[in-house]
Amino acid sequence: MLTLPLLGTHPTAVPFVVESKDKSSRERCRKRHLRIRNRVQGTAERPRLAVFRSNNHIYCQVIDDVAQRTLAAANTMQTQVKEKVSFGGNVEAAMAVGAAVAEACKKVDVKKVVFDRGGNLYHGRIKALADAAREGGLEF
Repeated sequence: MLTLPLLGTHPTAVPFVVESKDKSSRERCRKRHLRIRNRVQGTAERPRLAVFRSNNHIYCQVIDDVAQRTLAAANTMQTQVKEKVSFGGNVEAAMAVGAAVAEACKKVDVKKVVFDRGGNLYHGRIKALADAAREGGLEF
């Protein structure tokens, strides 16, 4: 926000404020996530596969929104994933997390999920995680 000097010399003059219309990428991502969450809901038959991506790691959870329970989860800080990758913020790590969450879903008998990309665009790490989860046996 940019504040310019007072307009005029009148004692009740207010500063002229110019607000930027450009939103940060994080704000745009948050708005997309809210739009997605209005349409996507996980149930016991078809839980939600939610993905969160940071610069250094990627996390995903399989969530039953009706019961408010996390059924399975995987991220790049787990030892089984950490052994396979050197850095958690790349496509290779996302593929390892996708395979790990598919394994965790098999243990709790989940085969079908709805994909919640968390407001992120569907390319790069998000796409790699989704493809690896599909190869691991998840349907979405």
